[in-house]
Amino acid sequence: MQTSLAAASAADHASPRAIMVAMRLRSAATVARHGRARRAPLLALVVALLVAPAPPVARAAASSTKAAATETRALPRAVDAALARHGVPRDAMVAWVQDVDAARPRLAWQADKAVNPASLMKLVTTYAGLDLLGPAFTWSTPVWLQGTIAGDVLNGDVVIKGTGDPKLVLERIWLLLRRVEQAGVREIRGDIVLDRSAFVPGEVNPADFDGEPLRPYNAGADALLLNYRAVLLTFTPDPARGVATIGVDPPLAGVRVDPTVALAAGPCEDWRATLKAEFADPARMSLGGAFPVACGEKVWPVAYADPKSYNARALAGLWAEQGGRLSGVVRDGPAPSGTPSFELRSPALADVVREINKLSNNVMAQQLFLTLGATQRNAGTPDGAREVLREWLRGRVGDAASVAVITNGSGLSRDSRLSAMVLGKLLQSAWASAVMPELMSSLPVAGIDGTLRRSKGVPGRAHLKTGSLRDVVGVAGYVLADSGRRYVVVGIVNHPNANAARPALEALAEWAASDAPALAPTAPDPH
Repeated sequence: MQTSLAAASAADHASPRAIMVAMRLRSAATVARHGRARRAPLLALVVALLVAPAPPVARAAASSTKAAATETRALPRAVDAALARHGVPRDAMVAWVQDVDAARPRLAWQADKAVNPASLMKLVTTYAGLDLLGPAFTWSTPVWLQGTIAGDVLNGDVVIKGTGDPKLVLERIWLLLRRVEQAGVREIRGDIVLDRSAFVPGEVNPADFDGEPLRPYNAGADALLLNYRAVLLTFTPDPARGVATIGVDPPLAGVRVDPTVALAAGPCEDWRATLKAEFADPARMSLGGAFPVACGEKVWPVAYADPKSYNARALAGLWAEQGGRLSGVVRDGPAPSGTPSFELRSPALADVVREINKLSNNVMAQQLFLTLGATQRNAGTPDGAREVLREWLRGRVGDAASVAVITNGSGLSRDSRLSAMVLGKLLQSAWASAVMPELMSSLPVAGIDGTLRRSKGVPGRAHLKTGSLRDVVGVAGYVLADSGRRYVVVGIVNHPNANAARPALEALAEWAASDAPALAPTAPDPH
């Protein structure tokens, strides 16, 4: 499969038809290697938060597909049985299966019904990003050294302007400050000024979604988002001293963290709970419990309790750790209009999209979402971004897009809505697009990586984005069948017992991998 994806990337600039033919040949070769034996079910389709987009589809195709959605009145027997076995009514599920080269779906079960897609919404955001910005797009973070440098002293300010870079992580912040140092500056006799005006995300309470403000996935978007506003605590056992040492990255100015915590005997189970952490105080991160020695080294990413002061504390702490001196403060302010002293470039969008979809990274998805508003509407606001995605989606799936409710770019919302038809048509469109290699290779591969790494299905034959919320579970992507054909597969369950319906989604993927055999009529639902 790695060979297939590499070949797909090489075909990036070929015509869509050439890409499809190449993928068909590679698909057949893969099936020959794996054989045609019946596969064990996809046991562990690991579910995160998902949302997925796809390329253009003609309006005529949209109307004919809608008709097909109402014609199909059956679910595959294995899917129906899995739902019944776990007490989930079949009406709680929507599904779409279509050969990537076919004009009509093989299965369209309640496909025009609007449901919560959870993280499948990331497919819409990432496909739109690749299509509108291009796979090679990068974010620039310009830096100005204002004033004069005498010896190793800058008599003036360092100004940093954020444009939404989703990858301003610890190593790259260090590199930015290292560039300041390489310019001959060891002391800043002025301020570090942060221009965050590119985005206006609105006030966000990290606890609003699920009451878990210290979970990094609840961090809000920001034009200058440093390290996802997270603190990485690294616990390293030292049995000789009877403690685990605690490493803190980045060091936050003015925040005390215990340097060690006692070791405890026993198995490594819920080690975070045994630490008895208290992180609510912005000036102190304390640990009143113990760390199980059996755990070995562990890393705990934690969202900082006071997001508004994170940037100032992180930059001041890192600058001091590098031996730098700051006489002023870190504050917000406007950047100058002139040429910057230097700029830091992000990884290419194709790499960012891969991380968003493989790991279902909500914060990075939100950064891309607001970037679409900023670049396409000159408005880095949620409203601007939603307008861009709604218009783009209509251009790809036609009138079917009318059911879509786009709240944000990650799917971390109780109010977002898509249909199986919309996602199916998007993925069908993406297959024929110039950015197909980048989008498909960004999806988790069953049994190999990302949120599907624990899947026990045939490795490498299902590229599926996963989505999960409290009452939602879903998958959407591509499955390689025994014949060498590839199918678009979408399955979503909205139900209080949705988590129990994962076997039904596994059965749907297995059915597609068996070339979607003919369906028998579905018996009346007992629920």
